[in-house]
Amino acid sequence: MVLDVPDFGRQLGRRQSIDILGPVAVAARTAATVAVAFDVLLTYMDSHSPGITARVTDHADPALRRFEYGFLLHPPPPQAQALELALGLTLQVLRLFLGGAYRPVAVHIPHPPLEAGADYRVYFGCTPHFTEPVAGFTLRAKDLERPLYHDPLAHRLALTYLSEAHGRRTQDVADTVRSVVRQLLPTGELSATLVARQFGIHPKTLQRRLAAKGTTFPELVDLTRRELAHRLLTGTDLPVSQVARQLGYAEHSVFTRACRRWFGLAPTGYRDRPDSTAGIRDDAPDPRRGLRM
Repeated sequence: MVLDVPDFGRQLGRRQSIDILGPVAVAARTAATVAVAFDVLLTYMDSHSPGITARVTDHADPALRRFEYGFLLHPPPPQAQALELALGLTLQVLRLFLGGAYRPVAVHIPHPPLEAGADYRVYFGCTPHFTEPVAGFTLRAKDLERPLYHDPLAHRLALTYLSEAHGRRTQDVADTVRSVVRQLLPTGELSATLVARQFGIHPKTLQRRLAAKGTTFPELVDLTRRELAHRLLTGTDLPVSQVARQLGYAEHSVFTRACRRWFGLAPTGYRDRPDSTAGIRDDAPDPRRGLRM
């Protein structure tokens, strides 16, 4: 069992919100309908989770629709917790748009239940189907057409920003590697060899390409962990032990040492400091010093 916490992905999904998506959230919140909001989320999802794809498809019943998730990594990582996190966050988004009591028609989960099926029914508010071909939800088509609090100006400005940001993006190898690292960290299966395999290259080739950009694989992993630690410690109420696991640390003590190196504080101290929502401190120690994998 990844992380030894059966409902870890769902717990994290409950503690996050659409705001974690930044400008994408602004564009979605200000859309005219739920369907338009989801179109925004699907179009710009790669700016938040480059390793995940999603789509809305027709259903055999014309009154229903399917919302489906998938991984772009090849081969896909051990993904039970990652998919349950994605499903949990999607449920929070649906309830933001459609009301806190909203219940999908069904939830589709590719793996066997990690705990009692009744726990999934309570969490998702609908019938769970396990060992399905893809992860996702069955939704009512009429719910996707519900109007939202539309703000045409804010919506247009947010879309313009996202479009320009995507136009500026380049396939920088360091950025791409960090995107893959973000997806693999919670699985506990992260290595340079595994990441190199995603690009179809030898690990030494990956090392050379990163060296040409002035960085290394351990540095990118450390920087990615630092950013995620800041976001999870200041933006969620997830227990520190589970934050450590989300960052791929098997031992809490190792995470504590990393936090002291990054922020000059232990995890709890960093979370509880008065300016905990202000961002990563400029005077924090350089995360590239004394790296330990």
